[in-house]
Amino acid sequence: MTTSELWGRAEADRYDGEETEMSSAAVLGPTVDFLAELAGAGRALEFAVGTGRVAVPLRERGVPVAGIEFSEHMLAVLRRKADEETLPVVVGDMATATVPGEFALVYLVYNTISNLLTQDEQVECFRNAARHLRPGGRFVIELGVPPLRMLPPGQVAVPFDVSAGHLGFDTFDLVEQILVSHHLTRDGEDGRYRRDASRHRYAWPAELDLMARIAGLALERRVADWDGSPFTQDAAKHISVWRKPE
Repeated sequence: MTTSELWGRAEADRYDGEETEMSSAAVLGPTVDFLAELAGAGRALEFAVGTGRVAVPLRERGVPVAGIEFSEHMLAVLRRKADEETLPVVVGDMATATVPGEFALVYLVYNTISNLLTQDEQVECFRNAARHLRPGGRFVIELGVPPLRMLPPGQVAVPFDVSAGHLGFDTFDLVEQILVSHHLTRDGEDGRYRRDASRHRYAWPAELDLMARIAGLALERRVADWDGSPFTQDAAKHISVWRKPE
């Protein structure tokens, strides 16, 4: 049984409304450009396809896309945008579920591999990606770099958003490599705030490279964002591309 937390109906129904910035042309344009170039004339498979934020515009670009999704409620939102024939999806765990055929590209965006809360499951996710890739195919992950340099001795929390409608901060368990993202979101015009929290297992780029090696994949490229900007020690996240040997 996967350790991923299952998104319910309420979370799925408000997901797109709360992720308007991540669904903007400024974010999705470079993302789709990057993935479409890697897919070429081949098929793409998105692990944790969710509501189709990336998969739908990538399909509209002309890339055949399939998906795996753990939450049927998230899939129900996707189905308002694309039917099964246009964008087929298998309901299941991204570390073990399989989709028929081979793919030129498997991708996993927006920190979602961290939803798997154990190292073993994250390794199995890499292995599952490798199983789906054709020779020469690529596996792409977008993942934040843990901001542990911002933790002075004795501090366990780091804020990542302080705005009028939202307060977000992460707390860290440095032994288990678990972070909990806490959200206080203004819900409606009455001034009330809704509190949510989600658990994640953070991993360093070097640890992911080792997972890739275990799965038979080799690092091909690592950049700081979808626009191809260089990855440096100050980067807040990375886009990593591993390739399956020919």
